Amino acid sequence: MKFSLTWLKDHLATDASLADLAAAMNRIGLEVEGIEDPAERLAGFTVAKVLTAAKHPDADKLQVLTVDTGTGDPLQVVCGAPNARAGMMGVLGQPGAVVPSNGMELRKSAIRGVESNGMMCSVRELELGEEHDGIIELPDDAPVGHSFADYHGSSPIFDVAITPNRPDCMGVYGIARDLAAAGMGTLKPIAKPAFTTTGACPTEIRTDDAEGCPAFYGRVVTGVKNGASPDWLQQRLQSAGQRPISLLVDLTNYLMLAYGRPAHAYDLSKLSGAVFARRAQDGEQVLALNEKTYTLDSQMTVIADDQGVHDIAGIMGGENSGCSESTTDVLLEIAYFNPERIGATGRNLGLSSDARTRFERGVDPAFLEQGLDLLTGLIVELGGGAASEAVHAGSPPSTAKIVTFDPALTQKLGGVAVDLAEQQRILESLDFTVDDSSAAWAVTVPLRRHDIEGPADLVEEVVRIYGIDDIASAALPRAEGVASPTASAEQKLERRVRRAAAGRGLNEAVTWSFLPVPEAEHFADGLQLWVLDNPISEDMKAMRPSMLPGLLTAVKRNMDRGASSLRLFEIGRRYFRNTDGSSNEKPTLGVVLAGEKVARGWAAGKAVHFDAFDAKAEAIALLADAGAPIEKLQIMGEAGAQFHPGQSGTLRLGPKNILARFGALHPSTLDAFDVDGPVVAAEIFLDAIPGKKGNAGFARTAYAPPVLQSVMRDFAFLVPADLPAADLARVIKGADKANIVDARIFDVFAGKGVPEGKKSLAIEVILQPCEKSYKDEDLKAISDKIVAAAGKLDAELRG
Repeated sequence: MKFSLTWLKDHLATDASLADLAAAMNRIGLEVEGIEDPAERLAGFTVAKVLTAAKHPDADKLQVLTVDTGTGDPLQVVCGAPNARAGMMGVLGQPGAVVPSNGMELRKSAIRGVESNGMMCSVRELELGEEHDGIIELPDDAPVGHSFADYHGSSPIFDVAITPNRPDCMGVYGIARDLAAAGMGTLKPIAKPAFTTTGACPTEIRTDDAEGCPAFYGRVVTGVKNGASPDWLQQRLQSAGQRPISLLVDLTNYLMLAYGRPAHAYDLSKLSGAVFARRAQDGEQVLALNEKTYTLDSQMTVIADDQGVHDIAGIMGGENSGCSESTTDVLLEIAYFNPERIGATGRNLGLSSDARTRFERGVDPAFLEQGLDLLTGLIVELGGGAASEAVHAGSPPSTAKIVTFDPALTQKLGGVAVDLAEQQRILESLDFTVDDSSAAWAVTVPLRRHDIEGPADLVEEVVRIYGIDDIASAALPRAEGVASPTASAEQKLERRVRRAAAGRGLNEAVTWSFLPVPEAEHFADGLQLWVLDNPISEDMKAMRPSMLPGLLTAVKRNMDRGASSLRLFEIGRRYFRNTDGSSNEKPTLGVVLAGEKVARGWAAGKAVHFDAFDAKAEAIALLADAGAPIEKLQIMGEAGAQFHPGQSGTLRLGPKNILARFGALHPSTLDAFDVDGPVVAAEIFLDAIPGKKGNAGFARTAYAPPVLQSVMRDFAFLVPADLPAADLARVIKGADKANIVDARIFDVFAGKGVPEGKKSLAIEVILQPCEKSYKDEDLKAISDKIVAAAGKLDAELRG
């Protein structure tokens, strides 16, 4: 939530500095994520007066101005604005200033042969609005030579993170209340402009859905002039990141941002008959203000008239009844909606808004009448018109919660001793009512504080206002002796693999565990997904069934920013739902290689891209670092529909235990994530790696180099063309385990001299004598075993 210091001081009388206010907000639980000072962006821009304006000698649409900047020495500026003229007051950006809208640094330059010392600026160029048809025109009494930032009154802007349990602080007034309670100033009373009513409301207002909309307040205001908002109002909305639209729309947004109270203004001329809250009908549709059409159901509350729906209650108004510049008569609506209903409706429609954020967390049910009168008074004061009497249909929750509170709990739970009088002062400054007639206080909770449920919540209120920094640190007790290791075998494995991946030049990524449902379904492989009922957003609704979707999103984000080579890995959890409904979490390592493996150059020529063998090499190397028996791995297919069927595979221990899958991603997968290929990936299932038995791994066998020199023998076999080379190497290694220590494929050949349907595999076999050197008959016996073992795979020794 953003707001300016000026806006805060509308409600808080304070002399505290910007830094002190920020520190106080952090101290009381309102985290300040940043402070922006617009004056810094306007440095170098000065209030200036145009003395003369003459046509440019070499351009029809340009003028040459002489501009007074208050220094006594006028500057010459070339300007193309149609409203530039002698005698007007404007804003000059002098050489060295940076234009906020495009980051361009102004310099002295020649434009069509005429020297120009800066630029006269428009509203859009200074990011003060959207107007750009001409340069800024200031009042005639604007001080020439004065800093425009100071003249404009640019105020620092706070960016504060409001936690979901504090909807009472989703308005500037609520934040001012908390700061006043923390001793940072005095809370000002809400100033309500006076107005008189002219009679009964001409439009019937009611609620036909008491559950979804317990209270619906409204009135009609006629004869309003709906023009542009005054500068003070526009500045406050702009500080909050809102774009000013018109007086009526801006005032409803102001009420929401200042007091946390969403409201809506309907163009009365677009309504027909009574206006009321009701349940939607199944299949009913509404065109919302975001120009999208939504299909409703009977579990949703809407605001409608006799002709149909105009508003998705508590979330977004309808396009067909919205106010425009020609609007003169309005129906104002302020209602209290069921928070659970608002949340469910927003999730089902995939629709978020500032109003929904506040309604589903709980607005102040006691602020309806006051909020309606405040909005009416501002409209009448700024836009004129005549207001009818208010209609109060239904009634909001009005029974305040009373919590029995023992003040001694503050020290017991909060760890800090706070005087009883100070505890009472803090609670009363936050609008709690305290009855201290007995040892256990009876504390009445304000209706807006939906987060207060019991005594522990009151302790939190006292402690955060008193000062969390005042709580002394206390070390936890520690038993004597050497601490036992706390990391589990799974944690140690993940740490080891993480270091290994980083050591291989991969960059670690940390992505969300949540995905959009379509992306999760693409990697679900028929398993049941975990889908959240109340997600942070529609794009974070499903728990990830694979590590690859998040990594692919990271690949796209980096490639869109110009990255040419990406080597990413992530260690995390995959999530599935078991058939019995229980959770299933699997520790997994994901690797994605994208872009150029080797950049183009004079030696390499064209750039070389990653291929499936690179993914395979990473998978095998990381499995080895994880302690998997890689010498026993079998390479098989069926990597999944997300992978290219001819360029992928799996690494297994037996036909069912899949340790990893690797390969080039299928074009359909790349299309689904909008990634330009080729992209290769690997996924290692850490939970499938067999653990060490007994005490294996705690003590390493002493290294004893062999006494005798190893012997190498090469063999060439004709094998079926579809036989994996690794299968041949594996069976040869097992032909004589006492003597054969390794076998490596070093050549593959198919062509002239090789029968059709066959290929030639050349393999290097390393033999290690143990007690004595080999004799010819020993080598022949081993060779016979090798040939016999290869024969089991339909391989024959090549002549």
